[in-house]
Amino acid sequence: MNKVKVNVNSEIGRLRGVILHTPGNEVENMTPRIAQRALYSDILNLSIAQKEYAQLEGVLSKWTTTYHVDDLLQKVLEDSNEKEFLARRICNIEGVPDYYEILMALSPKKLTTLLMEGLPAKIDTLTAFLKDEYYALHPLYNFYFTRDASASIGSDVLICKMANRVRVRESLIMETIFNKHFECSIIDANDFSKDVSGEGGVPGANNKNGVSIEGGDIEVISNNVLLVGNGLRTTTKGIDMLIQNFCKRNIAGEQHIIVQQLPDDIESYIHLDMVFTMLDKDACLVYDPIVLGDNQYRTVHITIDNGRVKKIRDEQNILVSLRKLGIDLKPVYCGGTEDEWNADREQWHSGANSFAIAPGKILAYKRNTNTLEDLNNNGFNIVSSEDVISGKVDLEREKRCVVTIEGSELPRGGGGARCMTMPVVRDDIGLI
Repeated sequence: MNKVKVNVNSEIGRLRGVILHTPGNEVENMTPRIAQRALYSDILNLSIAQKEYAQLEGVLSKWTTTYHVDDLLQKVLEDSNEKEFLARRICNIEGVPDYYEILMALSPKKLTTLLMEGLPAKIDTLTAFLKDEYYALHPLYNFYFTRDASASIGSDVLICKMANRVRVRESLIMETIFNKHFECSIIDANDFSKDVSGEGGVPGANNKNGVSIEGGDIEVISNNVLLVGNGLRTTTKGIDMLIQNFCKRNIAGEQHIIVQQLPDDIESYIHLDMVFTMLDKDACLVYDPIVLGDNQYRTVHITIDNGRVKKIRDEQNILVSLRKLGIDLKPVYCGGTEDEWNADREQWHSGANSFAIAPGKILAYKRNTNTLEDLNNNGFNIVSSEDVISGKVDLEREKRCVVTIEGSELPRGGGGARCMTMPVVRDDIGLI
């Protein structure tokens, strides 16, 4: 395919292109014994997860151009030089150089599958036997959450430094895909970490005080306003790296980065998009206790002007900070407003993790009924993915709407519609 020009200057501009990865056998190559290490709270039923994912993919396929990680990667690996480079890089970074020849002997299709589903270890020495490790290259259990390993910011793509080693290969694959198939400027957080973290630039070092940054913590509000979460997966040094790169952008006027601190000990608050997502030019979906409630988590507004940090100040919350920039958002509440237990339960199941395919048109889980009720009370018509896919509902004719997808298994991985989508092209809209 011809290279696609990356352009994402908001969270809500009409979606023109998105990268997806259907959960596959890598999800089933996990046992309860390793679930926690794989960043899961439970194991998934793959057949049900795939049926649920088919609803997400079906809606998106009717609305926009979809690109699939497996197809994009396989095309890269058909180039022998690209294949050699990626195979050697993966083996070196993941500490298994002896497996390089095994990878090179595989066809592009087989190698693509293996890089997703995992490579069993050779048990041909006592050391290997006693190590009690089934995989040399672990399955990419989390890769159906394509949001996390990269982030589109304008015409730039940030290749993230993942917080956990089990996800290192995701960022390597996404970098390869973007270099080959997309027209964009690459910002590699792993290169930055070589200079400042003392970790030699190795991704996923699990260093709370080093550089890590993940796409679920980055939300593009406008051409010159970013929201960034600081919590379990994105450190302050990771955000400092992003600020340095923002300072280099050739954009007239001030630029703003608003940082929201998140709890660093609760998995359901793993990224910013688990507590805050955009719905429309004047509306957002929030988990009140973290985003608006009276708590110890700070909101910090960083102003950049003429290529340097001009000011850093505390704000009351995200909405107050955005309002000062001329973006006035009405909050819709994850779990509704009547019962804090509903809010907690639905936030756990990614109730705040919506994904906009156009201003006022979003995807969300059907199970979060109280969230859907509050959305409906704020003018969002509730429609099912089945009706959209069958053609019974024409999204072009809808104004504000929520397209619901089933979510009994997919949320077990710890994410919702935004987590499962990596936008590469959106129409520009004017917010400020």
